[in-house]
Amino acid sequence: MVDLFSGPGGLGEGFSRYPFGGDSKFRICLSIEMEENAHRTLTTRAFYRQFKPDKVPEAYYEHLRGKITQEEMFDWDEECRSAARAAKDEAQRIELGDKPGNTPDVEKRLLVKTLISERIKGHKHWVLIGGPPCQAYSLAGRSRMLGVVRKDGETAEDFQRRKEGVALEFEKDHRHLLYKEYLSIIADHWPPIFVMENVKGLLSAKLDGEPVFPMIHDDLANPNAALNRESPGHRYSICSLCVSPPFLGEGLEAEDFLIKAEKYGVPQRRHRVILLGIRDDVAVTELRALTPSGGPSLAELFNGLPPLLPTVSKPSGVDLLEVVRQILSAPWLKAPGSEESIAEGNDFKIIQQEIREALKEISIGKSSGGAEFIAEHNMTGVPGELGKWLADPRIGGVCNHATRSHMDSDLHRYLFSSAFAKVFHRSPKLRDFPESLLPDHSNVKGEAKDLRKFADRFRVQLSDRPAATITCHISQDGHANIHPDPRQIRSLTVREAARIQTFPDNYFFEGSRTAQYRQVGNAVPPFLAHQIAGVVAEVLESSLGTD
Repeated sequence: MVDLFSGPGGLGEGFSRYPFGGDSKFRICLSIEMEENAHRTLTTRAFYRQFKPDKVPEAYYEHLRGKITQEEMFDWDEECRSAARAAKDEAQRIELGDKPGNTPDVEKRLLVKTLISERIKGHKHWVLIGGPPCQAYSLAGRSRMLGVVRKDGETAEDFQRRKEGVALEFEKDHRHLLYKEYLSIIADHWPPIFVMENVKGLLSAKLDGEPVFPMIHDDLANPNAALNRESPGHRYSICSLCVSPPFLGEGLEAEDFLIKAEKYGVPQRRHRVILLGIRDDVAVTELRALTPSGGPSLAELFNGLPPLLPTVSKPSGVDLLEVVRQILSAPWLKAPGSEESIAEGNDFKIIQQEIREALKEISIGKSSGGAEFIAEHNMTGVPGELGKWLADPRIGGVCNHATRSHMDSDLHRYLFSSAFAKVFHRSPKLRDFPESLLPDHSNVKGEAKDLRKFADRFRVQLSDRPAATITCHISQDGHANIHPDPRQIRSLTVREAARIQTFPDNYFFEGSRTAQYRQVGNAVPPFLAHQIAGVVAEVLESSLGTD
């Protein structure tokens, strides 16, 4: 298996653990990632995979517990030094794509081509996986880039000219075309199977006014034609993993390539476009679709994770107990919102009661703000198959489970939001907030609350259902990922986000906390990738036999 644009390795992790509980049918021979921290995470996990699960050295767990550095883990003993050499050989830090100014980087392309050729030599069973960076296709990214607001005093002509300029810059964004790096590698090496992942926004994205998805679909089906190559090559059937049409790759609509992760045991409403390419000489007459299954609720998913309280950002000049006192005397706690608010009358009294009970526990609580590692020896497990996937009793606790600091004003809003969600089983919109709790931002001002932009600025991840999508924006603030327990009054930790993404508890994320959040938000859920690996394995074994 060759893994491109690997990130922290979610897609590769899922493949490398198939079948779960048995000897893996897939081995990563090469993974490529450009971002420094994600590459460090990828290398740490590559080190882990050099061993059978029950033979992983104690050095790995000492690193996970924060007792030793990555370098000290790699140099623990001769066995670890050998595994580290293999891990560094597997996980390569290379930036795919052209040089600045769209100048072809011939030297780098030759390096990647040589590396892949060396690694797959002698193997007829191999798979290319990965996906180009998705920012340019992201609905949120497009909204931020194209949602231009007219400035005070700006003429209509200047405003229109500025909007057109922003749109042009967006269309020129090189990330639209990074899939051609993937396409070139297909045409250079002709893998029997490829799996390409991207965001839902790919289905509606346009380039020069034309839809992007049909172009990418057709290019992947006939790489040589797309690249204007006259050399002999192959075509691919571009198949869905959600539906099984009578004829391989035919009769599909664009939406058929959209996988809704919550339908397949992932506790997250994460919707991604995933294309399965099957080479024209791979004899497949029938393709199995993924099997739908249920997953745990968020409350079940967080089983065993120590409850934590946040710290308060330094500029506030107060501690958490002072924030409790602030909230108890705050005007918003004593009166409901506007006449339009759903949180009125008896309903608001229930929220008030929930908040006061939470504050009582917070004021006497002994929970800390967490740490990169928290020793915990009697953890309750997550139920079901996913629980087995996540668990590793050797850890002896929880890693990457430190809270971030929050402004005191945001803690007011987080507490109201989580209490509201607990009472109403939905996250509040801005119109539900008491007036004095609304942030003093220009984009939440207006004559009518229900017309304000960013109405779900403060979003609680609800405890009784799959989580909303974890995105890389979690690295910037916690507003869209508020913990469902009002007694913890905070946003999610990296480990909680990683569980939502189905990373095993022994998967260690390197770098700063901000870098860790970004890695988790950008990843493919490994538990979903594991199920895709099952479909791919069946295709390879039924059509090509065994190596």
